Amino acid sequence: MEILWFGTLAVLLIGYFALEGFDIGLGMLLPVLGRTPAARDRLVGAMGPFVLANEVWLVALAGALFGAFPTLEGKVISGLYPLVVALLLSWILRDAGLWFRRRLGGAAWRSLWDWTVCLGSAGLALTWGMALTAMLRGLPSGALFDPLGIAGGVVVVAAFAFHGWTFAAWRLPGEPAVGGRRRSSPALLGSACVAAAPAAVVVAASASPILDHAAPAATLTVLSVIVLPCAPIMVGAQLWIWRTFGRGTVPTFF
Repeated sequence: MEILWFGTLAVLLIGYFALEGFDIGLGMLLPVLGRTPAARDRLVGAMGPFVLANEVWLVALAGALFGAFPTLEGKVISGLYPLVVALLLSWILRDAGLWFRRRLGGAAWRSLWDWTVCLGSAGLALTWGMALTAMLRGLPSGALFDPLGIAGGVVVVAAFAFHGWTFAAWRLPGEPAVGGRRRSSPALLGSACVAAAPAAVVVAASASPILDHAAPAATLTVLSVIVLPCAPIMVGAQLWIWRTFGRGTVPTFF
């Protein structure tokens, strides 16, 4: 049962990086790729329908960590407390930017929230990279913001930016924002693998410590009966989102 929940945790973390990675990456690139308000609107409209669906993976990941690996959850939060706070603040800022950017008119208002999306997305990528680096190193005390941790953050920033650019070129082929380039579905899958690689490396390297923090077998059995039957609903919702918004008209309500 521990192996089953370790696999669930791994799938959720890797899936979050592979899917939410392009939202975060495109958010970081918003001022670069979107040189005009109309271009930024189309970029946000391209990723907007996927944001909430992709964030479900993070919520499910937190739930799995809390339920199946409670002592690990406490150790991670206490050991990475500054990064956890920074990640949550970045998450709030990014989402606030997406929802508020078109609530009022005016170039100044739109520019403020577009930059909020950019900075919040960059904060998300950087803190995730630093957190993964710290977990890979065994959560060393006082080493969250050292050069190695920052380098790990930069790696994730670069991977997400690449994934975001590939998604934009796949979703908006021919747009001036992406240089008129068209990326295929296999190319998008490849960039998803690049974005998910840091998470996959950390999970693989930390398998033994993670399993050592598993909840008792009886708890895992109850969780399996209650939670795992909901997995098809989550997968089905993801498939519906991609079939509905994957290609075609870019929505304008963002």
